[in-house]
Amino acid sequence: MEQQYPSKLLECAVAELSTLPGVGRKTALRLALHLLRQEDAEVERLAAALVTMKHEVKHCQVCHNISDTDVCPICGNSRRDSQTVCVVENIRDVMAIENTQQYNGLYHVLGGLISPIDGIAPSDLEIDSLVKRVGEGHISEVILALSPTMEGDTTNFYIFRKLASCQEVKITVIARGVSVGDELEYADEVTLGRSILNRTLFEGK
Repeated sequence: MEQQYPSKLLECAVAELSTLPGVGRKTALRLALHLLRQEDAEVERLAAALVTMKHEVKHCQVCHNISDTDVCPICGNSRRDSQTVCVVENIRDVMAIENTQQYNGLYHVLGGLISPIDGIAPSDLEIDSLVKRVGEGHISEVILALSPTMEGDTTNFYIFRKLASCQEVKITVIARGVSVGDELEYADEVTLGRSILNRTLFEGK
């Protein structure tokens, strides 16, 4: 039976909230009613924070991580190992690896994985910018830290082939402490940290 709303304004708010990942209509209704009970200033702060984030958050010109500046704090940190680059699928993976406190290099965020069935081609990802970055000659190791899924393995192999001409660059892959088929961001910090530390040379076969 379709939910009946006493207000069209409430129904509109619920419809918008329910478009968020993991938020169904019941949860959206609960959130909307919660916001209605809050002081105007609190709701306005929430709305302002979301609008400001959308309009002002940038993507790092170097690694494509999100940042408040043109170059993110990780890329701008002179204490990081600038010769090692860890390739990840998305921004959540950067956060997950940083939380392990086991990695001190830089990152490169692809923005997804190659997936023909979903219409995602290599040209849709930040792979060419990675190849250009490595080709500049300042990088000695590229760590492929993609989820151990079919799409992740396909993307790993594609990147390996694209970097094949850079023979002086070591290409490694994180150890399979992360279960096959799992998303990287859901791995616990200890397992993910060990996977980074125990990385092995990528075998492009």
